[in-house]
Amino acid sequence: MLAKQLRSYRLQEAMGHLFIHAVLIAISIACLVPMILIVSISLSDEAAITTQGFSLWPVGFTTHAYEYVLRVPQQLYRAYGVTVTITVLGTTFGLLSAALLGYVLSRTDFTLRGPLSFYVFFTMLFSGGLIPSYIVVTRVLQLKDSLLALILPHLIVPYYVLILRTYFAQLPQEILEAARIDGAGEWRIFFQIVAPLSTPPLATIGLFYLLMYWNDWFLALLYIDKATLAPLQYLLYKLMTNIQFLAANPQTTGVAIPIQPARMAMAVLAAGPAIFAFLLAQRYFVRGITIGAFK
Repeated sequence: MLAKQLRSYRLQEAMGHLFIHAVLIAISIACLVPMILIVSISLSDEAAITTQGFSLWPVGFTTHAYEYVLRVPQQLYRAYGVTVTITVLGTTFGLLSAALLGYVLSRTDFTLRGPLSFYVFFTMLFSGGLIPSYIVVTRVLQLKDSLLALILPHLIVPYYVLILRTYFAQLPQEILEAARIDGAGEWRIFFQIVAPLSTPPLATIGLFYLLMYWNDWFLALLYIDKATLAPLQYLLYKLMTNIQFLAANPQTTGVAIPIQPARMAMAVLAAGPAIFAFLLAQRYFVRGITIGAFK
């Protein structure tokens, strides 16, 4: 009797696991379908799309959209270089700044902990506005047409600081006190104890910074006039604007513009590296997105 109940329990458990796996597989496929559709459209013919509609398999396979977008490859390579530079520098210094500030705010013995925490939280509710920010960046800091104009405005994100502060406050204080008794300074405690114990939230916030810098084009629209300093997303934005203008005025060139395939080709070129970075950090992302949350 006991063996029969045990087999029944194992069968129910196996069926439950099978159902959960089937649901997760279905969700995964549903998440992959849009990306597959984007790649398919980018490799399809504009006329075929108009007559036959979208498909998960390229309709009238052609690379005309990529040829059109990459007709000046040096410009795209330069934009990739600018984007990689600001992404690496912004993510590195942004994560370091947010982590250091979050660690300071997590210290209960810090005298200015309350006022500084309120100051950080207050900036989440109210901002100076677009015009004051533009004046500060261009007139006060003199950062017009500079890579720093694409890095500094996003360097400190209050929400990320508060997430890290909450996680740092949950670390065992006994370990930190033992390190202080052994003569370790605050810098050594942070980099050799706090940071290794905080890998999941740091990796998660680092991924957020990476995606923010990689996908940003608005700062370039405000502060960059030199074509050599245009990041990837801003370059694709200008290309898309030009494509829409040429499509609305076909008499200007006399050449058919692959509107939909070109849009999707630009999306593939822009999203590819970011997706790869997410795949590398996903195991930390799943843990860090919850353990650093507010209580």
